[in-house]
Amino acid sequence: MPVYTYEHSGPACAAGATIEAKQSMKDAPLTLCPHCGGAVRKVLSRVFINTPRGNSSLKNLGFTKLVKRDKGVYENVTARDGESRYMHADKPETMPNLKKTITD
Repeated sequence: MPVYTYEHSGPACAAGATIEAKQSMKDAPLTLCPHCGGAVRKVLSRVFINTPRGNSSLKNLGFTKLVKRDKGVYENVTARDGESRYMHADKPETMPNLKKTITD
Protein backbone atom coordinates (compact mmCIF):
# COMPACT_ATOMS: atom_id res chain seq x y z
CA MET A 1 0.00 0.00 0.00
CA PRO A 2 1.41 3.44 -0.89
CA VAL A 3 2.58 5.89 1.77
CA TYR A 4 1.52 9.50 1.26
CA THR A 5 2.98 12.59 2.92
CA TYR A 6 0.74 15.35 4.27
CA GLU A 7 1.70 18.79 5.56
CA HIS A 8 -0.16 20.79 8.19
CA SER A 9 -1.74 23.97 6.80
CA GLY A 10 -1.45 25.68 10.19
CA PRO A 11 0.80 25.04 13.16
CA ALA A 12 2.37 21.59 13.53
CA CYS A 13 1.00 19.12 16.05
CA ALA A 14 2.81 16.62 18.30
CA ALA A 15 3.23 14.31 15.26
CA GLY A 16 5.30 16.97 13.47
CA ALA A 17 4.92 19.45 10.61
CA THR A 18 4.44 16.59 8.16
CA ILE A 19 2.81 13.20 8.62
CA GLU A 20 2.80 10.01 6.57
CA ALA A 21 -0.29 7.90 5.98
CA LYS A 22 -0.67 4.46 4.39
CA GLN A 23 -3.62 4.66 2.05
CA SER A 24 -5.00 2.81 -0.91
CA MET A 25 -4.72 4.68 -4.21
CA LYS A 26 -8.54 4.55 -4.32
CA ASP A 27 -8.88 6.41 -0.99
CA ALA A 28 -9.64 10.12 -0.99
CA PRO A 29 -6.78 12.35 0.22
CA LEU A 30 -6.82 13.26 3.90
CA THR A 31 -8.05 16.75 4.76
CA LEU A 32 -7.68 16.47 8.54
CA CYS A 33 -4.73 15.24 10.59
CA PRO A 34 -5.56 11.90 12.26
CA HIS A 35 -3.55 12.98 15.35
CA CYS A 36 -4.81 16.50 16.08
CA GLY A 37 -7.70 17.10 13.66
CA GLY A 38 -5.96 20.11 12.05
CA ALA A 39 -6.13 20.83 8.34
CA VAL A 40 -3.56 19.05 6.14
CA ARG A 41 -2.74 18.99 2.43
CA LYS A 42 -1.08 16.30 0.33
CA VAL A 43 2.58 16.92 -0.58
CA LEU A 44 4.28 15.62 -3.70
CA SER A 45 7.26 13.47 -2.81
CA ARG A 46 10.00 11.54 -4.58
CA VAL A 47 9.29 8.15 -6.04
CA PHE A 48 11.63 5.22 -5.47
CA ILE A 49 12.20 3.10 -8.56
CA ASN A 50 14.28 -0.03 -8.23
CA THR A 51 16.03 -1.10 -11.41
CA PRO A 52 18.05 -4.26 -12.01
CA ARG A 53 21.75 -3.78 -11.33
CA GLY A 54 23.44 -6.13 -13.75
CA ASN A 55 23.06 -8.32 -16.79
CA SER A 56 22.26 -11.43 -14.72
CA SER A 57 19.44 -9.53 -12.95
CA LEU A 58 18.02 -8.48 -16.32
CA LYS A 59 18.26 -12.06 -17.60
CA ASN A 60 16.51 -13.44 -14.49
CA LEU A 61 13.69 -10.93 -14.97
CA GLY A 62 13.21 -12.03 -18.60
CA PHE A 63 14.82 -9.04 -20.33
CA THR A 64 17.14 -9.22 -23.32
CA LYS A 65 19.99 -6.71 -23.46
CA LEU A 66 21.79 -6.07 -26.75
CA VAL A 67 25.01 -4.03 -26.77
CA LYS A 68 26.21 -2.55 -30.07
CA ARG A 69 29.66 -3.88 -30.95
CA ASP A 70 30.07 -2.93 -34.62
CA LYS A 71 27.97 -1.68 -37.53
CA GLY A 72 25.02 -4.09 -37.61
CA VAL A 73 26.52 -6.37 -34.91
CA TYR A 74 25.11 -6.56 -31.38
CA GLU A 75 26.23 -8.69 -28.45
CA ASN A 76 23.43 -10.40 -26.54
CA VAL A 77 24.82 -10.07 -23.01
CA THR A 78 21.77 -11.90 -21.59
CA ALA A 79 21.92 -14.85 -24.02
CA ARG A 80 20.07 -17.97 -22.89
CA ASP A 81 20.68 -21.60 -23.84
CA GLY A 82 20.58 -22.04 -27.61
CA GLU A 83 20.73 -18.33 -28.40
CA SER A 84 23.51 -16.77 -30.44
CA ARG A 85 25.87 -14.58 -28.41
CA TYR A 86 26.16 -12.13 -31.33
CA MET A 87 23.26 -10.81 -33.37
CA HIS A 88 23.86 -9.67 -36.93
CA ALA A 89 21.25 -7.30 -38.35
CA ASP A 90 21.26 -9.09 -41.72
CA LYS A 91 20.94 -12.62 -40.23
CA PRO A 92 17.51 -13.26 -38.69
CA GLU A 93 18.62 -16.65 -37.30
CA THR A 94 20.86 -14.81 -34.82
CA MET A 95 17.92 -12.89 -33.29
CA PRO A 96 17.11 -13.67 -29.62
CA ASN A 97 14.35 -16.23 -29.06
CA LEU A 98 11.63 -14.07 -27.52
CA LYS A 99 9.30 -17.05 -27.02
CA LYS A 100 11.63 -18.16 -24.20
CA THR A 101 11.12 -14.87 -22.34
CA ILE A 102 7.60 -13.70 -23.26
CA THR A 103 4.66 -15.70 -21.96
CA ASP A 104 0.91 -15.15 -21.87
